[in-house]
Amino acid sequence: MDVLVGVRMAGPLEPYASGFGAELARVGYTRLSVRGQLGLVAHLSRWLAGEGLDAAALCGATVDAFLAARRAGGYTGFLTSKALRPLLEHLQRIGVAPLPVVAAATPAEELLERYRTYLTGERGLGAETTRGYVDRVRPFVAGRTTAGGVDLEHLTAGDVVGFVLAECRDRAPGTAQLTVTALRSLLRFLHLDGVVATSLAAAVPSAANRRAGLPRFLEPDQVEALLASCDRDSTAGRRDFAMMTLMVRLGLRAGEVAALRLDDIDWRRGELAVCGKGPRRDRLPLPVDVGQAIVDYLRHARPPSAQDRCVFVRVKAPHRGLTPCGVTQAVVAASGRAGLGSLTAHRLRHTAATGMLRAGAGLAEIGQVLRHRRPLTTAVYAKVDRDALRALARPWPGGAA
Repeated sequence: MDVLVGVRMAGPLEPYASGFGAELARVGYTRLSVRGQLGLVAHLSRWLAGEGLDAAALCGATVDAFLAARRAGGYTGFLTSKALRPLLEHLQRIGVAPLPVVAAATPAEELLERYRTYLTGERGLGAETTRGYVDRVRPFVAGRTTAGGVDLEHLTAGDVVGFVLAECRDRAPGTAQLTVTALRSLLRFLHLDGVVATSLAAAVPSAANRRAGLPRFLEPDQVEALLASCDRDSTAGRRDFAMMTLMVRLGLRAGEVAALRLDDIDWRRGELAVCGKGPRRDRLPLPVDVGQAIVDYLRHARPPSAQDRCVFVRVKAPHRGLTPCGVTQAVVAASGRAGLGSLTAHRLRHTAATGMLRAGAGLAEIGQVLRHRRPLTTAVYAKVDRDALRALARPWPGGAA
């Protein structure tokens, strides 16, 4: 299609408009969305010409000035830098616009980058987990920053305890536990890296967990309501139904669903390769209902303009693979439609484990499906089997026999 039909283009961006529009169409933008993007390009091109600038001047300050002028001109759409991101990325790829300037790393960020490399390379943690650890210890490193760098040579156990008390006092139990876990990891790294002479990991106090001991899960009728909330006549509904069937039946985490690729499904053997925590890859049987839901999505809903081999991709262009956050948002939206409140993707993992337990599976089998590294992790589901626990309970003294 001629992407420039109906769009008056003039100015320094005119030579690149047709190629940009074709690229948008290739990655899945609708004709209407392409027209809107090109209208924004036309306005930017006219503004650049009026300011005596060209595409090479499209740095952060120029973009901010254009957006301010656009808002002042009474425009009501495409008013943030996010709207210009597709154009800027396209112009940067073809070498017309300047690449973003990367700020010089501070000593604190250099240290955190070494820690990030240690977590991914030596400890085998995934990108999301690594990011969470680094974000949790960044305030600790920032608090030790001085004019000459990061003062960690004089770190004491008292400093460690003081940080934990100040940082975790008003935090939720789960957040506090993640903070102290990440801090212990950082302190072990600092010792291995030679930054501190003695590891202070043992000085980190434990964070109490006041949550209830029983795993939270959905009853069978709630699972049916959750899945029924997906409109299987729509693209998003078919995708969400397949994802949630996968999580309810096999207990996959949100990150594992997002990482699932077309090559991970062995249709002939009926198996699924799952990329779990760290570098682990496990193979699971592919139940019939899960396979049918995925096939229905692949045949009728997965866009042909998908940019990668991820099974589940965004509904809106650009059609890239979903992120773990995108998977969780789909579960939250479906649970809201089903009247179940706001549920996370991990609730479906607990539901899968509980369903297997009720069907007669042993804890060892459940641990294999959930890919737990330690039996103690799976043992928490023993609390759910109240009938089995009732047989173990001793009579209350003086009560009825």
